[in-house]
Amino acid sequence: MQNDAVKLLDVVAILEDRPQDGLASGQVGTVVEVYPPDGFEVEFLDSEGHTISLLALKRSEILVLRHEPVSQP
Repeated sequence: MQNDAVKLLDVVAILEDRPQDGLASGQVGTVVEVYPPDGFEVEFLDSEGHTISLLALKRSEILVLRHEPVSQP
């Protein structure tokens, strides 16, 4: 699944701790900009909706979270 295309407004999780940015592995964010071929601006919010961090990340640094099952051929 790591090679799936990441789209605007996808919900993602960061894969490594980023204490300098106030983030821990698994922190959930939203893709707010896509920079082809491999860059994404991701906004991370706290439980009250305030921005914790806004980061430019590469595909290898995020996991796209899914709500629907994967269709099988």
